[in-house]
Amino acid sequence: MSLPLTLGKEPVAKLLKQYAIPAIIAMTASSLYNMVDSIFIGHGVGALAISGLAVTFPFMNLAAAFGAMVGVGASTLLSVKLGAKDYDEAKKIVGNVIALNVIIGTVFMLVSLTFLDPILYFFGASEHTIDYARSYMQIILVGNIITHLYLGLNSVIRSSGHPHQAMIATIATVVLNSILDPIFIFVFDWGIRGAAIATILAQIFALVWVVSILTSKNEVIRLDKHFLRLDLHIVKDALSIGLSPFLMNVASCFIVILINNGLQRYSGDLAIGAFGIVNRVIFVIVMIVMGLNQGMQPIAGYNYGAKQMNRVMEVFWLTVKCATAITTIGFLLGEFFTKQIVSIFTTDQGLVEHAVFGLRLAVAVFPFVGFQMVTSNFFLSIGKPHKAIFLSLTRQLIFLIPMLIVLPMFLGVTGVWLSMPLSDAASSIVSAIMIGLYIKKQQKKL
Repeated sequence: MSLPLTLGKEPVAKLLKQYAIPAIIAMTASSLYNMVDSIFIGHGVGALAISGLAVTFPFMNLAAAFGAMVGVGASTLLSVKLGAKDYDEAKKIVGNVIALNVIIGTVFMLVSLTFLDPILYFFGASEHTIDYARSYMQIILVGNIITHLYLGLNSVIRSSGHPHQAMIATIATVVLNSILDPIFIFVFDWGIRGAAIATILAQIFALVWVVSILTSKNEVIRLDKHFLRLDLHIVKDALSIGLSPFLMNVASCFIVILINNGLQRYSGDLAIGAFGIVNRVIFVIVMIVMGLNQGMQPIAGYNYGAKQMNRVMEVFWLTVKCATAITTIGFLLGEFFTKQIVSIFTTDQGLVEHAVFGLRLAVAVFPFVGFQMVTSNFFLSIGKPHKAIFLSLTRQLIFLIPMLIVLPMFLGVTGVWLSMPLSDAASSIVSAIMIGLYIKKQQKKL
């Protein structure tokens, strides 16, 4: 493997392009991966099935929370260790990723399957949507360990100098899922359960690919059976860094629960289905920005470890510019091509009307969202998780949750939708203050 030593020497713009483009393609593919399920379920099963799928989003967020806690923490540690040329410690990190994901994935699966129906009702399911939600989640939860391992190890190979291979693995899951979905849904008539089976089978394929890379004898940072045991020091450091995305995803879980219950209370099942569509559309834009962030992460982490602060700030501002351009495009598409986008998922007129209304409100302040996302991830990249946690929880807990509780009391279902752009705007202001204070502190050190 060619070690990423150029992270401290090559032009920052060139490096960001090199690392971010594969990550963007991979993350876009990942978002399309989720979207494919929604499209085929919407057209092959029905509008209520989309609502049932939307009910599972808190589950998916919660599973992602545990995966991100391990993956982001380990990837950040890996980048810093590579910057310091500590390759033995890097190998230990890889082994700990596997061990942690197996343990956490198993516990999550067993607990979730045991209390599945009560959890789904709590998440916003009704008598009309519970069967769809249950059928989908039973399969997804059984394959939860596969999902955790694939996402965790994909982050590892991306941070250890294989961004293109990580991209290929993700694209492969999308292609395979897109092939299997219509076969299982339309040909085999497995309904929403078929979509879940297609998802897990695609991830198994990707996991095998990623493991083959990490077990190659030519790899310096590779999977070594001697390191397949927990190192408490690494676990503590990784989970500490990964605590921010974990809490962010947990908060997202509870927020989706509040949104689902609010939409159910003020409008009904179709409104939940509309949120499912809006969420998938927004997810595409968000994942592109996350791809940018993943490209920034090893560059910022390496140069921070090498104490090259000028390069650290250079990659931050370049990432902010790119992210803002992306979210602005998302804003324009969501405001002016709303009906065309929604119609991709369903032809049900009632569902279309709900989703069009929600999408226009949800993307109202999107030009500012990119900056907020990059700032939070930047602090993670340089090993300052407490600042990232603060930014993440500010949006979720201080702004969004109170708005979701208060605004619907006065504005009904409009208040539910309006809570999203208002909290985005407020959190962007807080992010600007935080990064401003950090820059001033760095300037004083010079």
